[in-house]
Amino acid sequence: MKRKNAKGQEFKVSSAEAFRWILRYVKQKIAEQLKVVLGIILYLMLFQVLVLGTPIIDAGLIGLGIVMVVLGLTLFLEGLLLGIMPMGEEVGIQLPQKAKSRTILIVALLLGVAATFAEPALGVLKTAGSSVQAWRAPLLYLILNKHSALLITAIAIGVGISMVLSMIRFIKGWSLKPFLYVVVPTMMALSIASLFHPNLRNLLGLAWDSGSVTTGPVTVPLVLALGIGFSHIASQGSDDNDGGFGVATLASLVPMIIVISMGFMLSFQVPVPMSDIDFFSPENPKSEYVFRDKTEMTDYAIANASLPAQLVLFDNDMPRLLDYVREISQDESRMHEVFGSKSKFQQWVYCYGNDEFKDEFAYMITEEADSGKNGSVAGFNFWGYLWRNFLSAIQAIVPLSIFLLALLYFVLREKLRKADEIFFGLTIAVIGMTLFGGGIELGLAKMGDQVGSNIPVSFMEMEVPGGQRTIQGFDEDMVYQSLTPTGDKEEFFFLNEDGKTTTISYDKENYDLNQGIYRYTPKRGPLFGKGRITLLGIIVVMIFAFIMGYSATLAEPALSAMGITVEDLTVGAFKKSMLIQAVAIGVGVGIMLGVAQVIWHIHIFYLLAPIYTLLLFVTHFSTEEYVNIGWDSAAVTTGPITVPLVLSMGLGIGGQVGAIEGFGIVSLASCCTIVSVLSMGLYVNLKRKRLLNVMPESHSDFEAEDVAA
Repeated sequence: MKRKNAKGQEFKVSSAEAFRWILRYVKQKIAEQLKVVLGIILYLMLFQVLVLGTPIIDAGLIGLGIVMVVLGLTLFLEGLLLGIMPMGEEVGIQLPQKAKSRTILIVALLLGVAATFAEPALGVLKTAGSSVQAWRAPLLYLILNKHSALLITAIAIGVGISMVLSMIRFIKGWSLKPFLYVVVPTMMALSIASLFHPNLRNLLGLAWDSGSVTTGPVTVPLVLALGIGFSHIASQGSDDNDGGFGVATLASLVPMIIVISMGFMLSFQVPVPMSDIDFFSPENPKSEYVFRDKTEMTDYAIANASLPAQLVLFDNDMPRLLDYVREISQDESRMHEVFGSKSKFQQWVYCYGNDEFKDEFAYMITEEADSGKNGSVAGFNFWGYLWRNFLSAIQAIVPLSIFLLALLYFVLREKLRKADEIFFGLTIAVIGMTLFGGGIELGLAKMGDQVGSNIPVSFMEMEVPGGQRTIQGFDEDMVYQSLTPTGDKEEFFFLNEDGKTTTISYDKENYDLNQGIYRYTPKRGPLFGKGRITLLGIIVVMIFAFIMGYSATLAEPALSAMGITVEDLTVGAFKKSMLIQAVAIGVGVGIMLGVAQVIWHIHIFYLLAPIYTLLLFVTHFSTEEYVNIGWDSAAVTTGPITVPLVLSMGLGIGGQVGAIEGFGIVSLASCCTIVSVLSMGLYVNLKRKRLLNVMPESHSDFEAEDVAA
């Protein structure tokens, strides 16, 4: 094997030495990703186990998912660096020199669209739809499930349009401020109008989050490569080169407008939010449009709706309903398709079924203790799961690669340099995205959802998620009565388990006299304070959310790289450490506000509106360089690790506290980051001006750079 030394001279190394170099390099890259992933995962696990006192469910699957995330992200980023980025950087440099403005704008549009489809974090939006109830938010459910591909297409078009606006900005030499003064008020106006529409109102959280999700490890480097190359060419002979900053800003804002517009067009075809009984009623034909077909609608109602709503689909004929469910229970693939697993079917019979269901499937309920321990591990098809993610990775990376190659060969007339390295990079990028996409669903999304589902126990009493229990040989003679301070009678019994005796509240509806079985779901909480909802518990959750956002942001490698760039751009006035702290604090505050918004059922717009109004005000008084830096810093907060965790955690909390959806936390983290960085920029400029004003006039010009540094 041949290598080059510092002088560019080639020398031979043995295969063993080459292997050691490669192994050392791989270890270094894996260690970098471990630093990013393990810190926040361990924090979440320790909080759930030690503070909330709840064990990790499906720990084996989550552990496998985390390993896949680390290996996948390592391979994906390395493949991105070797395969996609060299082509993107070449396009960014050559395109402004060789192509006309019209061609550049078309390329910018298509590049923004193609890059968005390759974003790994977008996959979490596809899994988020399962937490939304179709009858409470029909439009949101439709977009996240049946039209999830259309949602990603709308986001991609938004990124493409933002790329076109950025290129026009560079061509004209315009400031970023006028674009913000148009785009942000447009977003606000659409949001205000959406508040008065019952379906669009529930879509706003997803719409505001959609832009933040796009600005990940694929989109940001590619759009910056084109932006930097074009800004250098456009600014030759002038001092107005801003280094390509501001491109990621528009890429995170414009998609919101496109998603809301798409939602408006689809809103005419879906019913308004209503009860599940009315939703599945034959008098409501629009409901069927929310699903792919009648069978999917029936399956969804069986697994998620109340018994009266299920009966509506069967003309209130209980035997027909029982026959339908019996057919599902006898086909393992159908059971997995409708309920997810056998244990979840057993939980469904216990939680939602009436006495007829429990009698019919009593033999399956008694197996609950054995099957529930393994959860979804027993019936998990790993290779089929991996194959599905592999196909998704091919669909994401191959079109983007073909587009970049076509640009190089047919538009720029350039040869592909180091083709072997590029194709090797593309190969490991596909492998990495396959592992990473699967790891998100198995590890990050499951972990975030578990923590989110258990967090409310800090401040309220709640049923333990997945904690349904069955007691054999139960007898009502074991039930006792107690008096409350108000004179009300409460019934309870004692349960001895693992050598410990606990008190269980008795509910007669949970007792099956014929089989001598008592079924119940344990309740816990609040862990901090006393009362129905405790302020102390909510404060604990807020502190947890802030530390999570703050610590996760410090570990983002892209933030460190941006800090170095900003320090160079501002000649040391805005130091790297200042930017890192400003961004981390902004993310921590944003996630804290987002969690509070979900807990207290505050509509996301009522938090975003005043923050973005403040942002426009601060932007007006900020210099151009800090406006570009501040607004682009929000892109760093939405990394491939943070987004799946935060989204799934918000949806998990929302499911427990009865919120319709749990979106909006990511967008709050982004906008609070911008406020933090712009405020820091105003402080740095004010401090610099004060120092320059007290200096002797004869020395001010000579020493200005030293004082700034």
